[in-house]
Amino acid sequence: MNAPTEYLLHLADNALILGQRNAEWCGHGPILEEDIALSNNSLDLIGQARMLYQHAATLQGGGATEDTLAYFRDVPEFKNYTLCELPHMLLMSATAQGDRDFAMTMARNFLYSSLMVLVWDQLQSSQDPQLAAIAAKSLKEVRYHLRHSRDWLVRLGDGTDASHAKAQAALDQFMPYTQEFWTTSPAEAAALANGTGTDMAALQTAWHAIVDAALQEATLKRPAAGGFVSTGKQGLHSEHLGFVLAEMQSLARAHPQATW
Repeated sequence: MNAPTEYLLHLADNALILGQRNAEWCGHGPILEEDIALSNNSLDLIGQARMLYQHAATLQGGGATEDTLAYFRDVPEFKNYTLCELPHMLLMSATAQGDRDFAMTMARNFLYSSLMVLVWDQLQSSQDPQLAAIAAKSLKEVRYHLRHSRDWLVRLGDGTDASHAKAQAALDQFMPYTQEFWTTSPAEAAALANGTGTDMAALQTAWHAIVDAALQEATLKRPAAGGFVSTGKQGLHSEHLGFVLAEMQSLARAHPQATW
């Protein structure tokens, strides 16, 4: 049994785009240890994406490779959560520019890792043996990502007035985008139906428990749910993904016949 290709791409796109975002800290971390930690986090995520793209390319055929799937698809073809593509700063306007905000990065990594530690755990039992193996490896990595981001979220939230305000602002911005976790895409429905995916709705209670425990320790308030539900995994993205892809794909598209 093989997972639907679109489902594999959804998982891969999440990892690739968040990995690309976290890689933006390389050489810019607030301290050397965090520069290295975020670079390693990015490498883990991109490694997960590579395994998933390789599997998807084999199933897709037609000359597809991990590189064509990563570098030669356009914005509407990507199925990542909108949360993963947003910049590391407050979204004041579509053209807002500003410094990277470490609290933003830690809040997003925490919210995403809290989900993926549950998803990868469930996918270890996938009827797709290759996806199950990828899940087992990825679970070990995302457990570290969760511990790292949670520790920082608590440290910032329960720190100074300034760090608390930054952590709360990050949470206020990113939490609404997590509502997309619980909407079901056609690819997720197909994967669940053939036993290769997981029931996202069934993970919601456990995710809330992980998040609420951390927020209580961090003395942070949970924003109210509601409002617009983002649609990245449906292929409808924010304006920010185009800029991420332009930077990430430019070299490969300039030299499409190059070998690495």
